[in-house]
Order: sequence, then C-alpha cells, then structure tokens
Amino acid sequence: MTGINSFPNISSQTIKDLMLRNVSMSGQIPSYIWSKPDLRSLDLSFNKLTGEVLGINLAPKFTYLTGNMLSGEIKSGVYLNSRSNIDLSYNNFSWPSSCQERSNINTYQSSSLKNTLTGLLPCAGPITCKHYKRSLHINCGGETVTVTNSSGKITYQADNSDKVKAATNEYFKNWGISNTGDFMDDSSDEDTYIISTSSTLPGDSPDLYKTARRSALSLVYYAFCLENGEYNLKLHFMEIQFSDQELYSRLGRRIFDVYVQGKLFLRDFNIRKEANGTLKSIVKELKAVNVTDHKLEIWLYWAGKGTTLIPKRGNYGPLISAISLCHSMEQHCGVEKTKHHISYALIFGITGPLIAIILLALGFYAQRKCRRDKKRDLRAQGLQTVCFTWRQLQAATNNFDEANKLGEGGFGSVFKGELSDGTIIAVKKLSSKSCQGNREFVNEIGMISGLNHPNLVKLYGCCVEKDQLLLVYEYMENNSLALALSGNSSLKLDWAARKKICMGTARGLDFLHEGAAIRMIHRDIKTPNVLLDADLNAKISDFGLARLHEEEHTHISTKVAGTIGYMAPEYALMGHLTEKADVYSFGVVAMEIVSGKSNTTQKGSDDNAPLIKWAMTLQQKGDIIEIVDPKLEGKFNSLEAERMIRVGLVCTNATPSLRPLMSEAVKMLEGEMEIPQIMSGPAVYGHDLNFSKLMEMQESTSMSGYGLSPFNQGSATSNSTAEFFS
Repeated sequence: MTGINSFPNISSQTIKDLMLRNVSMSGQIPSYIWSKPDLRSLDLSFNKLTGEVLGINLAPKFTYLTGNMLSGEIKSGVYLNSRSNIDLSYNNFSWPSSCQERSNINTYQSSSLKNTLTGLLPCAGPITCKHYKRSLHINCGGETVTVTNSSGKITYQADNSDKVKAATNEYFKNWGISNTGDFMDDSSDEDTYIISTSSTLPGDSPDLYKTARRSALSLVYYAFCLENGEYNLKLHFMEIQFSDQELYSRLGRRIFDVYVQGKLFLRDFNIRKEANGTLKSIVKELKAVNVTDHKLEIWLYWAGKGTTLIPKRGNYGPLISAISLCHSMEQHCGVEKTKHHISYALIFGITGPLIAIILLALGFYAQRKCRRDKKRDLRAQGLQTVCFTWRQLQAATNNFDEANKLGEGGFGSVFKGELSDGTIIAVKKLSSKSCQGNREFVNEIGMISGLNHPNLVKLYGCCVEKDQLLLVYEYMENNSLALALSGNSSLKLDWAARKKICMGTARGLDFLHEGAAIRMIHRDIKTPNVLLDADLNAKISDFGLARLHEEEHTHISTKVAGTIGYMAPEYALMGHLTEKADVYSFGVVAMEIVSGKSNTTQKGSDDNAPLIKWAMTLQQKGDIIEIVDPKLEGKFNSLEAERMIRVGLVCTNATPSLRPLMSEAVKMLEGEMEIPQIMSGPAVYGHDLNFSKLMEMQESTSMSGYGLSPFNQGSATSNSTAEFFS
C-alpha cells in the first residue's frame, strides 16, 4: 500500500497485524487503535503522523511509530506495559520529570531527527568524556577481531550483544547502537539481528565479514567522545545472509540508504549489486566527515524499496559487517605499535653524551645568534609559512608611516596596510634588538600557522629581511576588547555585543584546548589579546607565549610568563601550568566584559579591591548584579548577566580542579549546563602572594592585541606582564 493520505477506518475489522509503513500517511492516530484486542503488531513507521499519542499504555506487543512527527509527553503508563516492544524514535516526544525508560522502549535521538530528550541517552544522562578518541573500529555483529594490513595490526571491537534487538538503544564505552523494527512474521528469527556464515570467505580479512548486524527498519551506530575535526570513514559490507546458489534468495533485493551526520551518503545501496555477487566484500569510504560536537552518527535505513516478501517479509533490511573511523591527521590510524626488546641502558649510554654535545652546541649557537647583528633565517627554525618580501610590506604600509600605526609595545609596533590585491592587513614589526621578541616570533608562527577557527586571529605570513622580523595578520576593524571597554574608543558595546564577544572568546579557547589537532595552552588570555572584527566577532590573538598541552603530564612546570591580574594563582606562585590557567584568565575576561572594569587596575569597589574579589563579596551579599557596567544604563538581560558573572566566578576559583573545562564553560554560558555552586575562598592570589606583591614583581612589558598594546591618539600604553621564575 502506498500514497494514502489519512488513516483508514478499520474500527470494525478484526486485524492481527497492521503495517502501514512509509506510505506518506498524515493526520492523527485514531484512539480506537489502542483498544483493539486482537491487534498483535502495529507498524506506522516513517509517515507524517502528528499529534499526541493517547492510550499508548495499551499498545500491541510490537508497536513501531518510528520517523513521524508525533509529540507530547510520554505518560508513565508506557513503563507499566513491559510486555510490549515500543519504538518511539525519530519523533518529538518529551519525558516526564522522573525518567524511567526501560530496555523495551527505544527513544533514540538522532542529530538530525530527534526527540526532545535530555542528553545523548535519556535516562543515562549526559555522557562525560574524560578522554577524546581519534579512531574507532567495530566488528559489527561479531567478536573482537585483529586485522593485519601493510601498516600493522588493527583491532576491531566486538559488537556481539544480543540485547540489541527491536526497539532498543544500547551503548558501550564510546559508541552505541539504536535498532528499529522487528521481523514480525518470523517467529524463528527472534535472535537473528546478528547473522553469520560458515562459508569460506575470500580476501585478506575474512574474519571481519563472517558476521554482520542487520535490522528490519533502521540501524544507527553513534560514536561519542571523539576529538573534533575531520575523519575518514570506511563502511564494510558483504551479503552473507543469502546465496547466489539458492533460487529463492536470488530473487530478493536488499536496498537501503546510508546517512552520515544526517547527510545522505549512499542512496538505494544494494550490497550484492555493488560487490557483483554474494560473499564478496565491498568497502565504501567517505572522507572529510566533520565532527564538531564530539559525536558522529551513521544511520542505515530501509526506505521502503527492494524485496519485502521473498523469502520472508522484512529479512531484507539494512546490514553491515564492520565500521572503521580515523581522524584525518592520523597516518596509521588504530595501528598497534609493535613491541621490541631494546637495551635502553645501551642506547642511553651511546646517545646520552651525543645529545649533551648537541644541546651545548645549540645553546652556544643560539647565544651567538641573538648577539649577532640581526642575521635571522626563518627556514633554520623548520617553520613553514607564507613569506612576504620587505618591499611588499613597505609598500602596503606606506613605508611604515606613523599615521598607519595601530599599536606599540615592548617588542615593536603594529601598522595597518593594504596589499596590492586590496587585502587589508596588520603588520607587526618586531624590534631587531630583542632576543625575547625573536623567541616569541618563532613561537607565534609555530603555534598559530596551522590553526583555523572563527574565533582565532589569522596569521597570513611573515617577513625575514633587512634584519627585521615581521608578522602579517588579518586586519581587525575594531581593535581590541580592552580598548572598547576602556572608553577610549568610539565603539559602544551593548549587552548583545558583550555576550557575543564572551561566547566567541570561550569557543576559541575551547578549540585550543580540545578541538585543535595540536592542543595548546595560550598563557596570556586578556582583553588586549581579544580582537574584534567589523561584526564584533571576538578573535584570540598573540600566541607568542603559548605552550603545547602535554596530556601525559598533570601539569607543566615552566617559567612564569603572562599578565598580572589574569594569571591563575597556582601558575603565578609555583609555575604549575595546565589548561585551567587559561580558564582562570577567561574568568577574569568574562568579569571585565560584564563590568566594564579592569582587574589589573583595581577599579572595583570603593576600597579598591581587585575586580574578582569585589565580585565575590557582592555574590556573598546577594548583590551580584551591582557589578554590571553602569554604561549599559540598565539595558541588559539580567539572567544572562548573572549567568556570565557566575561563570566568571567559577572559572576563577582558587582551586584548579574546581574550575570547569572550557567546553563546560561554553555550555554554562549557553544555559545548557548547570553552573556549580560558587564557594568563597582566599584572595585572588592567596594569602602568601597578593595582587599588590605580584604587581611589584613585574619585570617586563607584554604585547597585546596583535601582540602589542592599544595605540590611541599618538601615544602608546602597555599592560603589566610578569615573567619570572617561581
């Protein structure tokens, strides 16, 4: 039956099995359906049915409402009917406050068509990822299998759970399965959602194809806790259920669609036709699959085409043998490293003195290189970037005219320029006499040249000529956030703009910490290093102090470098550097955005307490909204403002472990995650080293914005930067 418009009137008929699947039926499900005593199975999947479902607690034993537009709250009566297998996936249902989902009720929510349920799995709650994966290999329907190829050995995880049947949603360590549909007319097929073959299979990895998982209607594999980025996906198929030698099975056709991340990948896919026969493998590869929310979804869906009656109805649903997922940056994804027995004592005995000699030679060379009169060669640093000529940048900036100067600091100046193709640029010209500037020049290129994110400033290239070091950035029309908040700019930030800037800064940091292929800690997050483009999009800049994030270590013990008032206490006092130091700095920036005040100039309350300490005092008094910038004249969303303040306080907690990850801070700002209770604690930098003492310890001047301080009306200003050993 195809193409019916509304539900047929069958109120007076005796029906045991009713299948109206994928027939474009619209309207509401009549209430009498739920009171028909002889109705054993009801399949209304993949139609356009709307409205609430009343009386579902009396549902038939097999009830499939998959892929409609049904809505309303799922009543508690559903859970009392444990005899039923009910599939409610791909609708718009909501749950009561007390979540009591059972294994016989499938409510899988997809990234493209989903129920309005909380978390990836409704009753399991949101999944917390301690570590993010860059690969996943699954032997669908089978045991753990190790496959050897030219690169080495790859282990495919077992997928042999017999719990994954009709109307189920099962998840494992970092992946899960949702299965929809039942082979309703085949009583012997109760446990055959996993099938296998005893035939001898061809190819290099036959064990990977001896089993497969299938479904009558819809089969979804979803991976979570993935590192964001682009992935290469391989789907392995082989028709092992039917043989070309059997006449009745030669007549059947298995046709289904495959969606990846909600987008159609394979339409009307026929395994036997693609592989040119049964018991022959076929691999379909999809490159550059984008993972942005640490999740990936693969949906195999029987779209109502192909065989439905030969040899048994429903046996020709989607089927898959294995899945292989690899981050595009992985050269040998999932390959196990071969262990060799090596005499490390012998190796260290031979290489130790050699390494010492090399390090001494490099140290001597670096010292002479810094003292020598400006003979720098970028290629010697092993860095790859676009190289501009001195003449290009000289012409672009009108010979570095003072009228084009945007800012100035301890390591040089920034000039506005225009290339011959009309591109507006910002050129940072570093002082040729600064060894520290030389180090930051190399570090900046190495850190930012491979990064691309809407909330990170773009580095176009560099120039190493005429004893000069120059960096070329995209031009930011509205300069820095510090300048906008200081009142020395014609730019007036309303509440919507402040919220947008805060969210953009948070997302940029989240990318640096968790989303980038090379994760890093910025070390100098502050309002002068948050630039604003023409649309007030926030972009983090100045990566001269950035350090790579070493996951195998709890923290990095390093020379302290950063800006007073933004440094986390454990970093300022002991040199312990983790990504939580950036979180602290972001908390200060968020508080400055909402208050319009600077934490480094102590313009808080009347007693000149630092901004964070003043905010904590107001929070304890219950007057936290008083911190909002008076320039807004009361024109702001009080709920959003309070949320931003509370996030700022949580991020500046004196205890690093109590600060959120930046990904969690983003969710808190978006209102998608509860903000923990803010606990009062010691002063901003503890009892032993307070704000004033840190100010006295400053030894140098930091670069802001494009790595320099804001330049306004012909005069230069600078922010205090501490750089010292603890």
